[in-house]
Amino acid sequence: MVKRVISSLPNLLDFTLEEMEDFISSLGKEKFRARQIRKCLYQQGNLTFADMTTIARDFRGKLAEISRISRPEIVKILQSKDGTKKALLRLEDGLFIESVLIPGKSHWTICVSTQAGCAMGCEFCLTARQGFKRNLQPSEITGQLMALQKETPEGSNIKNIVMMGMGEPLANYDNVLKAIKNFTCDFGLGFSNRKITVSTCGLAPQIIQLGKDICINLAVSLNAPNDEIRSKLMPINKKYPLEILLDACRQYPMPGRRLLTFEYILMDGVNSSLQNARKLAVLLKNQRCKLNLIVFNEYPGSVFKSPSPKTVEAFQQTLIDNHYTAMLRASKGSDILAACGQLSGAATE
Repeated sequence: MVKRVISSLPNLLDFTLEEMEDFISSLGKEKFRARQIRKCLYQQGNLTFADMTTIARDFRGKLAEISRISRPEIVKILQSKDGTKKALLRLEDGLFIESVLIPGKSHWTICVSTQAGCAMGCEFCLTARQGFKRNLQPSEITGQLMALQKETPEGSNIKNIVMMGMGEPLANYDNVLKAIKNFTCDFGLGFSNRKITVSTCGLAPQIIQLGKDICINLAVSLNAPNDEIRSKLMPINKKYPLEILLDACRQYPMPGRRLLTFEYILMDGVNSSLQNARKLAVLLKNQRCKLNLIVFNEYPGSVFKSPSPKTVEAFQQTLIDNHYTAMLRASKGSDILAACGQLSGAATE
């Protein structure tokens, strides 16, 4: 990998609105200038200070001396036979991450990464095999969407954001929170909180904190009906076992009729039996939730296998019979390793 020199100047895309206002105030300028600048960055998509023609030239010159604008660079895009697109993006330091565009009936959903690699070590996840490299900055999280909005024909029709790509979002809490604020700010990307979902493997304290800091959709990767199976699949369960995790989930404030989502990846001979389904129904008895069932997406070198359609159907029906909303989520993009658990950020220069 080619070593890259990164400027030490602050990146304006890392600032929240409040931080931008403080930054502008420190220059002796009025706070409303921050909103002008953010309109240039987020609504107009300006990538250079010279492009910010609504800002006075001398002020643009000053900003160029003391700050920078940087977001991830799209290296290549692969397209699946089902229409899913996977983008490989290069960061300033030469590391690579991946984002996925998922087609819907009338819109697209973007799956963004929050870390380069992942430290959680889930046994079934290809990303975990890459190890952990570093947290992404707010600009590198929002920048995935901004780059794809500007450089793909689907960009203008991206309506949903899911933080389900590479990394554990809640392990990069502060930067993810800033990114969410910039996704949702009227002087940012302007998305509704209802259109953003964070997925976590189960960091209980951060789940509670997220509920206090901001109101967005939460998806918890569960994948087992008891601690014995979950601890084998997901090392985080040894630190935050199911009793602690589910208590944190009960404290998470899902407004109105919205339900917290539990994601359950079905693996043959591991967690997909009728007995597992019955135990899961008992485990979640006091949770306001729905379940997304995901058939394991096989990848080269994986020891896990997908269960048969008959096994999957029986598992789902057991949950339905116990009065749960249990949806079988169609995994898209598996032929280009873009499906759940398949992202790796692998690239060669």
